[in-house]
Amino acid sequence: MQEINHVAVLDFGSQYTQLIVRRVRELGFFAKLYSPEDLAEIGSPGAVILSGGPKSTSEADAPDIDFDRLKAFEVPVLGVCYGMQLLNIKFGGSVKASNKREYGAAALRPTCHDDLFEGISNDSQVWMSHSDTVQDLHPDAEVIATNQHGTPVSLRWPGRFFGIQFHPEVTHSHDGLRILNNFLLQAKNLQPFHIEDFKREMIEGIRARVGSKQVVCGVSGGVDSTVLAVLLKEAGVKVRAIFVDNGLLRKDEAAVVQSNFHRMGVDIETIDASEEFLSALAGKDDPEEKRKIIGNLFIKVFWDTVGDAEMLAQGTLYPDVIESASNAKSKASVIKTHHNRVPKILELQAQGKVLEPLAELFKDEVRELGAALGIAPDILGRHPFPGPGLAVRCPGAVDRERLDIIRECDAIFIGKLKEFGWYDRVWQAYAGLIPVKTVGVKGDERSYEWATNLRAVISEDAMTAEWVDLPAQLLRETSQDILNEVKGINRVLYDISTKPPASIEWE
Repeated sequence: MQEINHVAVLDFGSQYTQLIVRRVRELGFFAKLYSPEDLAEIGSPGAVILSGGPKSTSEADAPDIDFDRLKAFEVPVLGVCYGMQLLNIKFGGSVKASNKREYGAAALRPTCHDDLFEGISNDSQVWMSHSDTVQDLHPDAEVIATNQHGTPVSLRWPGRFFGIQFHPEVTHSHDGLRILNNFLLQAKNLQPFHIEDFKREMIEGIRARVGSKQVVCGVSGGVDSTVLAVLLKEAGVKVRAIFVDNGLLRKDEAAVVQSNFHRMGVDIETIDASEEFLSALAGKDDPEEKRKIIGNLFIKVFWDTVGDAEMLAQGTLYPDVIESASNAKSKASVIKTHHNRVPKILELQAQGKVLEPLAELFKDEVRELGAALGIAPDILGRHPFPGPGLAVRCPGAVDRERLDIIRECDAIFIGKLKEFGWYDRVWQAYAGLIPVKTVGVKGDERSYEWATNLRAVISEDAMTAEWVDLPAQLLRETSQDILNEVKGINRVLYDISTKPPASIEWE
């Protein structure tokens, strides 16, 4: 897609930056992410958004921007959190450190009529995350909204420059999407976004990048790698799809994967490397170490199988990239290392051997793309499953006994969700193992066994998540069946943590 009259989002390191891109696409406009240093590469944007970020503007290495070049675009500009503070400094104001970090819900109170808050009710909830606040303002700057404490949370400067000290892109900001839309309405002739256009662009890009090379594609049976494999097939490139059974899969997962790919007309090779993975993980209890072992070993097994492949394709999504902070220009903090962002992959990337056409997309956008490719709804509707598999649902050391317990508990829980009609209403659900033994009573005898945790969340993009208030009867029957049927479990708990502060997986 041509980069004309699009929405350019400048990444200052917020974990939610790509979510802004996604929200703009939801509103029907094409958006693309850039590093602040790359203003010359933006072309002719129709609007610019400056993201939030983890740094303080007072830090010596705080990200900066070429303000003269930014103004030269002569388009509406919106600064979000760090972006707002940076704009205030560029306009001659100042920023001060607060006595405490303001994180969580706040009430938005517009102080005057402004198109940015058209249709927004007083006291609308917004989501704050900052430790600095604006102090001195340029004489022409205007406070157009405060929070319930009277702290400025939105500014306007001459030339259609706006700033907001909250995250409109997260669902916790109840009118955030409307605020973004109000901002975009101030731009002219913004380029539209349609998933069919994106599909055509990706297919053209794959053909141009791959040419006559053979592409090796690692598939897991999850939505991401499935859509990737079908996309490569649609692009007409030579594909060799390989499924590595790492011994960390759900119950009967290998058979399900093979069946689904057969339905889609994609041939796959299955490699059983379960013993190798379990041996490498024996006694390892550090979450980051476990992820790196799995990621590096997967590459070894995979590469030993394919030999000197010309190109490797991965179903990497943006959350993998942003949480790993693996982009060379990324200013984000590392949350966790994803299995497809380990050093070996980054080394192959540097050699130009890695193809990741989905790396700018979120899960729901991948599902839209899959539907456009004709993939069956039941395959696209499968719950996300982490690359490191059940290892991240088993805190502490991983062994076959614990994995078998998790598989049985998980199968019962997922079965109950389907029986009660809740599977498709939940974004992701699973059972994990809590590595603590507790005292119980079974058959009139004392038991000393593990506890399992059930987790079900609703999310749009994996960046934030809410726990699901499942029916009591569903939970009651799940618990009863697990306690009766799964040897080694005498306690069932339900996880009601949101993300943030908790992650969706346990590790």
